[in-house]
Amino acid sequence: MTRPLIVAIDGPAGAGKSTVSRELARRLGLPYLDTGALYRALALALGQVPELAGRIDGLVTVDDLSSEDRARAGEIAGALALSFEEGGTRLRLDGRDVSVDIRRPEVGERASRASAIPEVRAALLDLQRDLAARQGAVAEGRDMGSVVFPGADVKFFLTADLTCRARRRGGDLAARGEPAPEYVVEREIAARDQRDSSRAVAPLRQLPDAIAIDSTALDVGQVVERMLIEISRRGSP
Repeated sequence: MTRPLIVAIDGPAGAGKSTVSRELARRLGLPYLDTGALYRALALALGQVPELAGRIDGLVTVDDLSSEDRARAGEIAGALALSFEEGGTRLRLDGRDVSVDIRRPEVGERASRASAIPEVRAALLDLQRDLAARQGAVAEGRDMGSVVFPGADVKFFLTADLTCRARRRGGDLAARGEPAPEYVVEREIAARDQRDSSRAVAPLRQLPDAIAIDSTALDVGQVVERMLIEISRRGSP
């Protein structure tokens, strides 16, 4: 039996991974696996433990967190009751639709810090692999090709320059009624880039076997078309 197709898309915040991945999944007829949403759902769940959430929010490095706190965060991650719906575009946590809540900026910040905790990453690794093993997936995140799906059929690294990424993220925030000055968004994205690329566990990096696409001057349709061409070249559906 042929193994379901798995496409891994990595890249920094604001590069357009989510929008591109959803459209690519639709074109390929595959489930969309938004792994960043899993970490954001964890960030929401951590908010139910205010003391722990506060310590994670104040992290400079993961070494600042006690072994007890790391273990507790891992336990919470392992106990998450999550389900994707509507092709992976909506997420439920404990039966509640949190698709909007997980996109709040403070949730994203906590998710970024929590994702550096080894116990958290270990707890969510099997969940991600199980979700994709059933029907295949277009999986996007920051360590899809390097850690979660090292054997993915095709790997992409999607990026864009910092100013472009800040403008896109600012537009997303404004559309949700949460406008922020572009210079503030740019500063936050630059800080996240630094955290994601320098963390000890599964840092953000472009792999030698990943196909790099700079989306600075491309729209969603153009990026997706390039990806479809590359997938076709590799003999995948």
